[in-house]
Amino acid sequence: MNKPVSYNEMYRADGAVHAHYKSYAQWLDGKPMDYLLQKQREADTLFTRLGITFAVYGDEGGVERSIPFDIIPRIIRKAAWKTVSNGACQRVRALNAFLKDIYHDQEIIKAGVIPAQQILGNKLYRPEMRGFQVPGDVYVHVAGIDIVKTGQDQFYVLEDNLRTPSGVSYMLENRKMMMRLFPELFAAVPVAPVEHYTDVLLDNLRAVAPAGVTNPTVVVLTPGSYNSAYFEHAFLAQQMGVELVEGLDLSVTNNRVYMRTTRGPQRVDVIYRRIDDDFLDPLAFRADSALGVPGLFAAYKAGNVTLANAIGSGVADDKSTYIYVPEMIRFYLGEEPIINNVPTWRLDRSDDLKYVLAHLPELVVKEVQGSGGYGMLVGPASTTQQIADFRERILHSPANYIAQPTLALSTCPTFCDSSIVPRHVDLRPYVLSGKTVTLVPGGLTRVALREGSLVVNSSQGGGTKDTWVLEE
Repeated sequence: MNKPVSYNEMYRADGAVHAHYKSYAQWLDGKPMDYLLQKQREADTLFTRLGITFAVYGDEGGVERSIPFDIIPRIIRKAAWKTVSNGACQRVRALNAFLKDIYHDQEIIKAGVIPAQQILGNKLYRPEMRGFQVPGDVYVHVAGIDIVKTGQDQFYVLEDNLRTPSGVSYMLENRKMMMRLFPELFAAVPVAPVEHYTDVLLDNLRAVAPAGVTNPTVVVLTPGSYNSAYFEHAFLAQQMGVELVEGLDLSVTNNRVYMRTTRGPQRVDVIYRRIDDDFLDPLAFRADSALGVPGLFAAYKAGNVTLANAIGSGVADDKSTYIYVPEMIRFYLGEEPIINNVPTWRLDRSDDLKYVLAHLPELVVKEVQGSGGYGMLVGPASTTQQIADFRERILHSPANYIAQPTLALSTCPTFCDSSIVPRHVDLRPYVLSGKTVTLVPGGLTRVALREGSLVVNSSQGGGTKDTWVLEE
C-alpha cells in the first residue's frame, strides 16, 4: 500500500509558497540558521525559567518537563478559520443539547438515533444527574475539539474533549513567547489576538452563576501540584484574577460552598473544576477520594453552586459516542455537519471487528475512554510484535476500542536539529459556552516532532506551535 502524500500547509506541490504564508516566508528567507537556533534556545530557556511545564505520569516519578516549543508558527487563512470556528461551535451546541436531553427527556433514544445502551450503559453516564437543571442549560463550558487537516480545505474532527480539556495555557504562552522573540513579525503579519481568552472564560463562568447571584465568586479547583496540568490550573486562575483552590480549601455548610480565607469563610458560586467526576465528592462518588469536597454534589443539586464542566459530561466525549455526533447535529440543530468525523469502526460490531483485525497494520486503534495518546495503536508506525500484542488486547475486550484509517495529516515547517523540516500537526481550538458559544481565533497546534510520527501528544513526545489566524 502506497503511503499517502501529506498536504504541506506552507508549500504547494510545485515548491511555491501558499499565499497566506508569503509574508512570513519572506521574513524567514532573510534569517540565517544561527539566528533561528539562538531564538529556539532562548525560547527553551524562557519556558524552563517561567515554569511552563507538564508532568508525565510514570516517567521518572513524574518529573516536570518543559513542553517542547517550536518557533515556526502555523498560519491559518481567515476563510479556513471560519470553517474551523463554525464547525467547532456547531459541534459544541449539539453536544450541549445532547447532554441536556439524555439527562431529561431522552428524545434521541426514543427516536432510535442512538441505542439506549450506548448512553445508559456507559460508565461515564451519571444517573444522579437525571432531571437536574444546570444553570443556563450549559453542560460544557469549555471544550477542546481536536481537528486535523488533510488538504487545503479538508478538515476532520478527531475527537471531542469535554471533561477537563487541557492545553489552553500553552496556546496563550506560545503567543506571548512569539511576541517576545519576534515583535517585528507581528507588525508585518496581521495575526488575530488570543490574549482575551481568559476574559471571555471568566465572563462565561460568571454568566452561569446560580440564580439570584449578582456578583459571583469564581474559583479554579485543582487536584494539586502533582497533577500533570497544575501549571495550567495556576496560570488560568492568575490570568482570571480568581483563587486557585484545592479540595481542602473548600467546605460545605447548609448546601452552600465556602472557601477558607484570612477574613473567614467566603461563599463560592462557580467552580471551574479540573478534577474528574469520580473524585469531586467522596460522599457522592468515590469514598476514597482525598481531592474533592464532601457535600459538593448536594450543594450542586440544590442549585447553590455551578460546576464547569457539568458532572456527567464525560459520556459525550467517550470515543464510542463520538461516532454519533454528526447525527446529533442533524437531530438537535437540523443542520449538516460543517466538519465531518473521521470514518470510524466500532469493534463491538462483528463486521467492524473482523475488518479491523484483518487490517491492523494500516489503522489507528484507540481506547474509547482513553486520552493523552495512551492506550492506542498506530498501525503503520508499530512493529509486528506491537500489533500482535494489541490484537490480543482487542480480542479480550472489543467493545473497549474503536478504529480509524490512518489519515495523511497535514504538515507544517518545524525547526528540528538546526534545520526546517515538515512535521505532522493537529489543532485544538477551545470553545467556550456561556450566554453564547464562541472561541478565540487560535488554538493549540500540536506537532509530532519525530519524523513520520502522527502522535502529537506532549506525553508521547510531541510539541507545540503558536497558531496564527490571519485577520485579512
